[in-house]
Amino acid sequence: MSKNKVQFQTGYSLIELSKTGLLALALKRQTGVSYNTAWSMKHKIMQVMKERDDSKPLSGIIQLDDVYWGGERRGGKRGRGSVNKVPFVAAVSLNEEGHPIAMNMNVVKGFRLTEISRWAKQHLQPNSTVISDGLPCFTAVTEAGCSHISIVTGGGPQSVTKEEFTWINTLIGNVKNAITGTYHAINPKHLPRYLAELCYRHNRRFQLEDMLPRFVYVAVRTPPMRKRLFFPCRQAKQLDLDAQLLPSNSRAEIDPMPRVHSACQVWESQ
Repeated sequence: MSKNKVQFQTGYSLIELSKTGLLALALKRQTGVSYNTAWSMKHKIMQVMKERDDSKPLSGIIQLDDVYWGGERRGGKRGRGSVNKVPFVAAVSLNEEGHPIAMNMNVVKGFRLTEISRWAKQHLQPNSTVISDGLPCFTAVTEAGCSHISIVTGGGPQSVTKEEFTWINTLIGNVKNAITGTYHAINPKHLPRYLAELCYRHNRRFQLEDMLPRFVYVAVRTPPMRKRLFFPCRQAKQLDLDAQLLPSNSRAEIDPMPRVHSACQVWESQ
């Protein structure tokens, strides 16, 4: 078996075994490849995970909620509509006993009827029952052939104590804690892949022994990942920093992106 195949399999195994995600710098140290290779490998693996789960719509009873990634920018707008926040949809399907089976988290352009309709047609199976809060745009799930139950939760701390939304609120908290605890900060343009990584692992938690062979089967059937997915913004700020010089015990590296030039490093937080 070639060295590249061994490194890819080792890289995937490390990401698979890490329940909260794995920094590209840590992957570099474990596999012995360059940082550029480790970062590319990590994002290609996450892209495969995303494309696979995007092809498997949720069904049955589904809890749905609106979520934002990012904090308040000083002097900027708070809450919905903030330029520093990225909106994404979070959904979890439940079995007859009310236990979570699979979750799906996808970035959207905004919480509008057209966006939720587009998302629902791709990620929900017809005849599913969707339970959401009173946000008006969620009524668009009916355009995907789903029935919709709206429960007005109100605001404040009491709004997250509703029993109907126990699992979706729990999973949103787990995902946010996993991302912030591991990466501290990520660039919004890469958020879809980081969400997909956690969803993919959660959705296959009952078949851990089959996860690697099933992933390889899907990976070889996934189209190549173009560089535009790595660098959607060519005007990204370049910093003369080298991630390899960071101390081994540092967790403040913010999962940097690979170098565009030999002496420059583009960081995901920029």
